[in-house]
Amino acid sequence: MNYRHIYHAGNFADVLKHAVLCLLIRYMQNKDKAFRVLDTHAGIGLYDLSSEEAQKTGEWRDGIGRLLAAELDAQSAGILAPYLDAVRSLNPNGEVTRYPGSPKLARLLFRPQDRLAAMELHPEDVLRLARLFEGDFQVRVTALDGWLSLGAHLPPKEKRGIVLVDPPFEVEGEYERMVRGLATAYRRFPGGTYCLWYPLKRGAPIREFHEALQALDIPKMLCSELSVKSDRDATGLSGSGLVIVNPPFTLKDELHRLLPVLKDILAQDRYASTRTFWLRGEEKERQ
Repeated sequence: MNYRHIYHAGNFADVLKHAVLCLLIRYMQNKDKAFRVLDTHAGIGLYDLSSEEAQKTGEWRDGIGRLLAAELDAQSAGILAPYLDAVRSLNPNGEVTRYPGSPKLARLLFRPQDRLAAMELHPEDVLRLARLFEGDFQVRVTALDGWLSLGAHLPPKEKRGIVLVDPPFEVEGEYERMVRGLATAYRRFPGGTYCLWYPLKRGAPIREFHEALQALDIPKMLCSELSVKSDRDATGLSGSGLVIVNPPFTLKDELHRLLPVLKDILAQDRYASTRTFWLRGEEKERQ
């Protein structure tokens, strides 16, 4: 309940997470049929990068700030276009002062038939989120523990959807909770696309987390990680990862193209690295 994303909005972890979320949304829109995005830990939706909090850490400068200033090759620019175009639409004068959280980002990409269910538990944040989308019939904001929504709000009535699970990881046991939450959600909505975000930092139980996900016996799980620096520092993130359940068939190739580019732009030391691989799937190497 003490976490405030304003200190971290637009950082390197947001870049990876939001770029992939935009790719998932655009893929869903290849069909005319409506879909729903369920955002389990939605935050306030829109962040003021000129605020005292954002300026205090300045993390966005080494994230979205670097990416917007970078010269991209044509293929990478195409992959990132939905994401970067959405960010630029909020900053028309070219100065980066506003950054969309995942609910606002999704809403910027929606067609008239698409819907958003945004969950937020923090009492102040959920009020700000509700004000942001006041009068918007395509968005429903609910004051609820996002973990509970993985049972109560699935499957969506549209029968098509993306579930973004992005907890702050400020309490013990969040990796285990994420595994349990996915198991619950998948039983209710096996056809959904799930995007699970997790931090990379010194001592994080990543191997155990991946093994626990593999034990769920979900057929298709793609994993992608971006580290921007060494994890020798005992505090703070060195990188972040995503697990995508039921990924679009194009996503792995897009990530193989995109991740090295993001690494080069966002690297904070020579230990920056990426990897994209199948946790489970027909393409998973078994040697």
